[in-house]
This record gives sequence, structure tokens and C-alpha cells, in this order.
Amino acid sequence: MTPHFFTASDGLKLAYYLDDNTDPWANAPTLLMLHAAMGCAERFYAWVPMLSRHYRVLRPDLRGHGHSATPPADSPFGIDRLMKDTLELMDSLGVENAHIVGNSAGGYVGQNLAMVHPDRVKSLILFGSTPGLRNSQAATWVPRIAKDGIRKFLMDTIADRFVPGTDPRKIEWFVARAAECDPAYIGRFVSHMASQDWSDRLAAIKCPTLLVIPGAETVGSIRNYDVMRERIPDVQLIAYEGLPHNIGEAAPERCAEDVLAFLRWRFGQPSPPLHVAQPH
Repeated sequence: MTPHFFTASDGLKLAYYLDDNTDPWANAPTLLMLHAAMGCAERFYAWVPMLSRHYRVLRPDLRGHGHSATPPADSPFGIDRLMKDTLELMDSLGVENAHIVGNSAGGYVGQNLAMVHPDRVKSLILFGSTPGLRNSQAATWVPRIAKDGIRKFLMDTIADRFVPGTDPRKIEWFVARAAECDPAYIGRFVSHMASQDWSDRLAAIKCPTLLVIPGAETVGSIRNYDVMRERIPDVQLIAYEGLPHNIGEAAPERCAEDVLAFLRWRFGQPSPPLHVAQPH
């Protein structure tokens, strides 16, 4: 997993990965994967082998995460900047539009792209991603991260992220990679997301959308997903019963299978697979 790099319009050096194992003559569409806060593109490692056989898989590290540079503390920051990074990466690679998979905060970026730049988003597939973090306990994370650091914060809250019995080596890898982020920047990132709620704009998401819900959601209330079901015009839902927030890490193969099933259904398969919910 060797990253490539490009320079954003504000001069920040950002990393990305591009995996394409499709047939050379297929002219396969692009699948853009956006990771969670305190995450990185490498967290999708178990998804990529399945997805890259059918799609050109593009995985950026969001600014301040993974191998991407951390912006200066006095630089402007917000979802608009994260959207701009994504669009600039797509433009640099000649990607006119893409299917977007967003995990948690990565889904916040995806949702806003679908609302503001609908011509760039062919479909939206969200894993554990509500319309902002305002209606959650996320704001309480910031002083804890500032006081204890990312590693201790995550270890103290690991039950909110993984089920009992998870391989401790997996947890250590997860925590160690997250702890590479700058705590001050993560505090800034989380504070911004915790101030956001775009529930009233969800009807602007017109593309086919799949919403995958952690059945035992631990970041805010599972009821936060209800407004998405009610307001996104073309949405299907799947619940992963019994799993806490980090479903992308807990069940990566299942996530990838559901991505492929949804896209086959909406962009080429004549009838829906039985395990995908029907439109409401």
C-alpha cells in the first residue's frame, strides 16, 4: 500500500491510493472511499481486494490523517475544505464523477458533496454516517483527547468501537494508526463536526443512496438515522445488528459485499438481492 501524493490548492500535500484490478478494456467507473475521523485510507485494506476487481478504487487520506500533511493551526478548516480536497483530487486524475463510499466522518464529506455537487456523485453508500455530529456526545471527546491523547482516549472507549473478543492485534493496529494523528488537529476536526447538523438539507441528496446502520450504535442515538430514511428521496437501509459504531473495521468483507450488491442492483442488476432493503 504505497501512497501517491498531490498538492491541494492551499499548498498542503495530500496522500491517496489507487487500486485498479478491473479488466483493462472495461473502462470501469471510479469508487471513491472516504475514511472516518482519526482513521486513514489503509483501514479499507480488507475491502479493496473485492472492490478493485470491479471498480477503480480511489482512497484519499483526509488532510491531517494517514500520510497526508497536517494543516497549520491558523488555516481555514471545515467540510467545505474537505470537499474541495476531494474534488481537486478527482480533477487531478480526470475523474468526472464517482460512486462514493463514506465511513462515519468520511460520509459527512460524501453527503455534502452529493448535496452541493450532485453532478460529481453517481451514488452514495454510507456506513455509520449521520447528518453531522451535533446530536451526539462527540463534543465531549475533545477535552479528553487534549488531556489524555488519542491512544488513551481510544483504549478507554474501545467498547464503543469493537465487540468483545475482537483480536487484540487488530485493536492495537487500529489505535496505533489513529495515534499518529496530531491531537490538536483531531480536536479541531471533531469540534467542527460536532457543530454540524444538515438534517434540513438531506432532501438535496438525489442520487441512489445506501445507508448501513450499526444496530448497536454507540456514537449518538440510532434514532439519528431516522431523519435520513425520511428525507433522502432514494435511500435503502441495512442494519448490522449487534455491532457498535466501527462496522467498517468489524465486518469489512460484509461491507464490501453490500457495496457490490447495491451497485449491481442500481447500476446493472435487474432485480435487488434479497438482503438489501426495498425503497421505503
